[in-house]
Amino acid sequence: MSRLLAPLTRAVTYTRWLHLLVGCVIALVCAMIYPGLVRPGFWDWVQMLLIPVPLLMASALVPVVRRAEGLQARMMLFPGAHARVEDGPRESEVSVAPSASWRDRGRTAAWLVLRLWAGCATAFVSVQLMAFTLELVDASSGGSAEGESLIPVPGHGWASALLVPVSPLALIYVIAFAGRLMAAASLGLLGPSAAERLAALEERTEQLLERNRIARELHDSIGHALTVAVVQAGAARAAADPAFTDRALDAIEETGRAALEDLERVLLVLRESEQPASRRPTLTEADRLLDSARASGAEVDAKVAGALDTVPGPVSREGYRILQESLTNVLRHSGTVPIRVDVTVDGAHLRLDVRNPLPADTPVNGRGGGSGSGLRGIRERAALLGGQAQTGPHEGQWRVHVELPLG
Repeated sequence: MSRLLAPLTRAVTYTRWLHLLVGCVIALVCAMIYPGLVRPGFWDWVQMLLIPVPLLMASALVPVVRRAEGLQARMMLFPGAHARVEDGPRESEVSVAPSASWRDRGRTAAWLVLRLWAGCATAFVSVQLMAFTLELVDASSGGSAEGESLIPVPGHGWASALLVPVSPLALIYVIAFAGRLMAAASLGLLGPSAAERLAALEERTEQLLERNRIARELHDSIGHALTVAVVQAGAARAAADPAFTDRALDAIEETGRAALEDLERVLLVLRESEQPASRRPTLTEADRLLDSARASGAEVDAKVAGALDTVPGPVSREGYRILQESLTNVLRHSGTVPIRVDVTVDGAHLRLDVRNPLPADTPVNGRGGGSGSGLRGIRERAALLGGQAQTGPHEGQWRVHVELPLG
């Protein structure tokens, strides 16, 4: 019963009715000029349907017309987001972009003609059923029951009175059915084109890639800061040396400040702020990572061959994060052990090599440098730049070896 009465109570039924009636306005305007609205004949009605067609097809050539029709369809043919109904809301499937191709213009022209004819048909049915209702009221009160309706009145008296509510109810259900058909037609004729669907898919892919990149950024920067802070705090407690404790606190403060800068930059991206995000660190600032690891108690032997300032920005930024994650893994899983870092820049590649002794309890083929999202992030960063990353035991040491093309 609720589904049967739904068209009577849903606001979208009446907004669709209005949308259909608006479609016949241009036909009425043209008919006022020719052939006229005074007792039109059959061919007059045909001309009313055909004369506006060239005007509509010409207007469909204007790109912005498609946007206007899409906005109207979204607002008037579909339930709002608050309406919990089975067939809505689907307004997002209607495009509000201007016509970008001749195919879009052709579909817009077909939609305008369909809206014209559907609007005229709706107006005709509405007028006829409303006139029939008035004639039933007149007949039930003993009047002549003569009017403009083409539907014959069955009789006079109580029989006509019983039919009075049937006519407006029938009109509403006819309008509900016609509105549903128009909504379905709008999805096909005003829906996104293949180019728009491809653009939406590319935008969605870019969003997913951006979210993945942000997740890696947070993992690398915040994870590194927390690892350094934990190692420093533990070393300071074990040393019980005021001078070492001061150096540890300085290292924790510097690392925490850098992590806060990274966090603020990521939050600016997430908030979609118009304010530009702060600059991401590059390999030219790798000394900060090495000093942080040394301050944690690790012996870091670093060697740089080549000019780091010649490395392209994207490669240098990702190389910084790879080096950061590699050092974080060493401190997290092996502690303050000797670390060998080699950074080499030649004419075609950037090579990063980070090695540290394996813990004594690590099997020869085991995973001593971590096996979680950090190593996966290193491999993903390298793959996105067209490079490759190798992680795992190598000659009794844990090794992270990355090659990134500079082209």
